Amino acid sequence: MIRQFMARFMMGRYGMDQLNIAMMVLYLILYVVFLFTRLAILDILVLVLLFVTLFRMLSRNLDRRRAENARFLQLVRPICRRIKSCRIRMQDREHRYFKCPNCGQQMRVPRGKGRITVHCRSCGATFEEKS
Repeated sequence: MIRQFMARFMMGRYGMDQLNIAMMVLYLILYVVFLFTRLAILDILVLVLLFVTLFRMLSRNLDRRRAENARFLQLVRPICRRIKSCRIRMQDREHRYFKCPNCGQQMRVPRGKGRITVHCRSCGATFEEKS
């Protein structure tokens, strides 16, 4: 019965997306900091974050919420890519990574081959590096 009520209530509403999840994580972090510091400004900020998240979740203006989420993802995507790239580099023990001095393209070469000549596929530059 409650499940049917909630399903009917949420029909036509926006719900959760990546921006709401990020705001909820920020809310939780700020709330924990508030519990230790008891700063009034954090209390207000936490409440504003909670209300904005609820407003977005219960909104019926789907196009506007999707546009907000798309802008958020556009801002966050390069950061996520860089974190993922660093994680892959840390786990990959068989290769060494270089950037082309001419165009900045990232290249991967096998480790332990000594001094090798690396050829960039995108700009055609060649340079020597130690693998």
